Amino acid sequence: MTFRFIHTADWQIGKVFRFVDNAAMGGLQLARLEAITRIGKLAAQEFEVRHVLVAGDVYDHASPSPHSRNQVIERMRAHPSVQWHLLPGNHDPHQPNGLWDQIRRRGLPDNIQVHTQSAVSIIEKDIAVLLSAPLQHRRTLNDPTAWMDDQATETGLIRIGLAHGAVHSFDANEEQRANPIDPARPQLAQLDYMALGDWHGELEVNERCWYSGTPETDSFQTRGRGTVLLVEIDGPGELPKVTVLSTGQYRWESLNERVESLADVDLLENKLRSLDGDLNRTLVDLMVSGALSLADLLHFEERIVEGAAAAIFHLRIDREQMFPEPTDDDLDSIDPGGIVRAAADRLRATVETGGSDAGLAREAIRRLYIEHKKLESGLR
Repeated sequence: MTFRFIHTADWQIGKVFRFVDNAAMGGLQLARLEAITRIGKLAAQEFEVRHVLVAGDVYDHASPSPHSRNQVIERMRAHPSVQWHLLPGNHDPHQPNGLWDQIRRRGLPDNIQVHTQSAVSIIEKDIAVLLSAPLQHRRTLNDPTAWMDDQATETGLIRIGLAHGAVHSFDANEEQRANPIDPARPQLAQLDYMALGDWHGELEVNERCWYSGTPETDSFQTRGRGTVLLVEIDGPGELPKVTVLSTGQYRWESLNERVESLADVDLLENKLRSLDGDLNRTLVDLMVSGALSLADLLHFEERIVEGAAAAIFHLRIDREQMFPEPTDDDLDSIDPGGIVRAAADRLRATVETGGSDAGLAREAIRRLYIEHKKLESGLR
């Protein structure tokens, strides 16, 4: 009989996104909660799966608010045909009288199990056992899965490992890596599958060892959309069949663009507006380099900063490598002969001289020009 389950991890409910405004952060936080509902529907309705394994970091920290803590439980309670197996990770480790003890004291629905001890438990009678390796601390230098090698189980059962940590190759400093996991653990412990959490992108470590990634992407480094894994194992010793399922609402993109002219600005605007998917569910980290005249910089401000940014859920712009190159025409348009023009000339001289103040002078000229043009436009 084929044993099927969903492998997920790194929900990190309560995560704070400090680079967005409060409204956008609320949307991102809600999406992480809604991912639980989507996983429940995938399990119960679409794939008729009885078990969901959550490989650590259910919460973003070990002291969520009671409301945030209970929202997670209620989302899982709403899918009573699914057994949810939760594992403490490095963000929410199990400690005496800590988060997980508090949750248990409040009472858990019958369809939720919290695995707070390194132990073997039967998850499907006569079919499969779970070897769980919860974290007791945020950081440890010992492999939390090492005990699995000597753990015997009844013959004929599928052996599944559940753990949270970093496989060896993820960290160049082998001696100091936190929560290290030997990628050979499935072979050493005769596991049919090892379900891992910690790495936020879906990743096959080897044919029996996978990271599911987070179900809702949470950084530009990960990019793409969130995922979970559907795992199917025909029997002990059989290779697992792993299917990646998309669950994320928001898409995270990173762009590195060079702009040197008005035409480049227009091309960039078109590129941003033409990104795949729903722009209202897209976050973009835009790094811009190049040099533009002040007139073209004003065009950039209008078309990108004020225009395209309004069409995208969130646009973060890094302009540290984007330099204003004022032309004579640019400066002539700033209050000819007046005090503002005199200030612009002094700033330009500072730029041409170079030195530590040149960067600040460039930015001051850019802002002076843009604000002057805005004022001039308002007076018309």
